[in-house]
Amino acid sequence: MAEPLKARQFFIHGVTVHGKTFRPSDWAERLCGVMSPYRPGGIATGRDAFIGYSPYVRPETIGGVKCVVVDERLKDVELMAFNFVMNFARDNELPVMEGCVLPDTPKAPAGSPLAG
Repeated sequence: MAEPLKARQFFIHGVTVHGKTFRPSDWAERLCGVMSPYRPGGIATGRDAFIGYSPYVRPETIGGVKCVVVDERLKDVELMAFNFVMNFARDNELPVMEGCVLPDTPKAPAGSPLAG
């Protein structure tokens, strides 16, 4: 049986195509905060509501550069939200790369030849 295809992820890189660090310094957190309601199951309300990023749009620091990781499943929740994020990148001349987030790898036990 074939494995289901994984959703693509897009990385919005916080250095413009002209090599300048995008400002303000908290741009990624702000953008992800705006996108926080777009999540599986919609917005939680009442006692079970919490503040947090959407699993589909989250900030990451990669190689010391602020980035935003956008999961294409955001399209299924709200196409206009996906287009908003991608247009934000285009309008601000931020490179967008397709890729995937690798899971954390467990650390080798101390004394192991693989321990670094």
